[in-house]
Amino acid sequence: MSTESRYDVLFEPVRIGPVTARNRFYQVPHCTGMGAALPRTLAAMRGMKAEGGWGVVCTEYCSIHPSSDDQPYPSAANWDEGDVRNLAAVADAVHAHGALAGIELWHGGSFVSNLASRVPSLGVRSMPSRCEPIQSQRMDRRDIRRFRQWHLAAARRARAAGFDVIYVYPTHGYLVSEFLSRELNGRLDEYGGSLENRTRLFRELLDETRSAVGDKCALAVRFSAEGHGDRHLSGDEARDVLAMTGPMADLWDLVVADYYGEEMASSRFVREGALESKVAHVKALTGKSVVSVGRFTSPDAMVRQVRSGVLDFIGAARPSIADPFLPAKIREGRLEDIRECIGCNICYAHNYRGAALRCTQNPTMGEEWRSGWHPEKVPAARGGTVLIVGAGPAGLEAAHVLGKRGYSVTLADAAHEPGGRVTLESRLPGLSEWARVRDYRLAQIKRLSGVSLYLGNRLSAQDVREFGADHVLIATGARWRRNGLGRWHTGAISALHAPAVLTPDDLMAGARPTGAVTVFDDDHYYMGPVLAALLARSGARVTYVTTESRVGAWSHYTGEQEATQRQLLELGVEIIVDTCLAAFEETYVSLECIYTATVRKHTANALVLVTSREPDDTLYRELVPDGEEHAGNIQRIGDCLQPALIAHAVYCGHKAARELDEGPDRQPPQRDRVLI
Repeated sequence: MSTESRYDVLFEPVRIGPVTARNRFYQVPHCTGMGAALPRTLAAMRGMKAEGGWGVVCTEYCSIHPSSDDQPYPSAANWDEGDVRNLAAVADAVHAHGALAGIELWHGGSFVSNLASRVPSLGVRSMPSRCEPIQSQRMDRRDIRRFRQWHLAAARRARAAGFDVIYVYPTHGYLVSEFLSRELNGRLDEYGGSLENRTRLFRELLDETRSAVGDKCALAVRFSAEGHGDRHLSGDEARDVLAMTGPMADLWDLVVADYYGEEMASSRFVREGALESKVAHVKALTGKSVVSVGRFTSPDAMVRQVRSGVLDFIGAARPSIADPFLPAKIREGRLEDIRECIGCNICYAHNYRGAALRCTQNPTMGEEWRSGWHPEKVPAARGGTVLIVGAGPAGLEAAHVLGKRGYSVTLADAAHEPGGRVTLESRLPGLSEWARVRDYRLAQIKRLSGVSLYLGNRLSAQDVREFGADHVLIATGARWRRNGLGRWHTGAISALHAPAVLTPDDLMAGARPTGAVTVFDDDHYYMGPVLAALLARSGARVTYVTTESRVGAWSHYTGEQEATQRQLLELGVEIIVDTCLAAFEETYVSLECIYTATVRKHTANALVLVTSREPDDTLYRELVPDGEEHAGNIQRIGDCLQPALIAHAVYCGHKAARELDEGPDRQPPQRDRVLI
């Protein structure tokens, strides 16, 4: 198969200064949770993107000096010759598959705390860091000269490491953008005051980087097309900066001011291509190539961006994580094989937590070096039959991977539709794109002659034994607990006397309590807030109660927390934080302050408990009695084994399918570490 003609424009070579990208697919700089600490893991992951057809593959933000240390958040580093060797491994892995390698030189300014390097951070004025009780050192002229020298040296090291595209980075609140800020930059010398002066440092970096590496490397700028907000750099000022500096760069990588609310927003709140209206003017202003993101997964949407003159390159971070082979699949006409990003931001959350990237759609992400996994290749099977009980995310993933390996697979589910929790949750407000987890796998299974799917079939232990499969995977999921057991209450709440106690399972099955409804959220992620919004829109008077200090606290890591809380406030939901549920009677709940133990009554005629889930492992227990040392050919996967994120369930199913016929001598994953 080959590219449909209407997509040919996406595969045209594009010149960027002295280098040429083989196509218009551009993996923009994105965080990985790997950085300088996991160089082999990082190189293998970036190399996989290049193998998948991306024309340009960039690093994450790459620190240029010990005064820009973002620990505990993992950045790349370009401080010395040791870093050059590690970065060269990334560039080499990218070049091995014909792509250009880009590097985003970065200094965090006042934003960072330098917890590891213990060097004072630098800022245009002395300002508090992101979250530590530490302020930056106000830069004087000597500091500015030194910073320019550090940046220049880092650019030369980047060139020595083999990078083709080198960034100057004056946005996202970091050091260079501090100088652009009208509010922060109160300097009275040539670096402050007028817009021309406030851009002086930026222009000097462009000139110096061009002089040092511009004969062989393209010069890129990551810039907010609409400025940084009126207090700092207004939209009009941003246009003036672009007009002033546009010709000085070879490529403009465009972002917007609202990082979490728009640029990195989840699919709960923002749809594909949302940045177009805010970046469309830049190409005309600069006269140079432009790239921007929009969580693009539709090749038709990509073509429209190019044909309309908005973009020269289709930028991607999350779609390139969900499917590193997205360009290759478009080129080969295999659109049905694309694993479309669902916009859940689990990738970002893992980086935020200091762990290597994970992806709900792509369980091989971060496992390229560690486990030797390839997103498009699985080992051939030794032969045999497999029975999978449960067609949720774990069961579907296991079935399609085992089918590709060559096993004869029977997949059965008691429900009359496949997908398990994914099908149910994707019907909730804002979660429709999560159905892609189910749909991709069903499409793969449909084309595998060795996989049979049987719905509406509840199997007993005797049925499983009589089936006689060589291997059995139990993927029967989990159910939300109705007794309040969770993080705060480690035992069941005894005082739940009223009958109207509901769980997310009830609401996903269609229950809609009316009147005064309390949602008690001890889970702290999306489910509690999503259900509160659902009930509020259904006309209930909703009170959201959480043991945390804010709504959906864990969604801070996915970048959704502020939008989540704002949504509930706009819907008129009453929010009570730092509070646990103590009891529920017919007409009220008793709520207890987690700090003072003060109890108060609150009107409620229905209660929704979002606390924790109970593994539905009854079938497994019947097949493998508790205490039996060996489970033989029977194993649990997904939520039946460990209730967790959908990403965990998919990974668990994938791992079981890959390793099904490996013996006890299977090698553990490699560890990317320094040995002394």
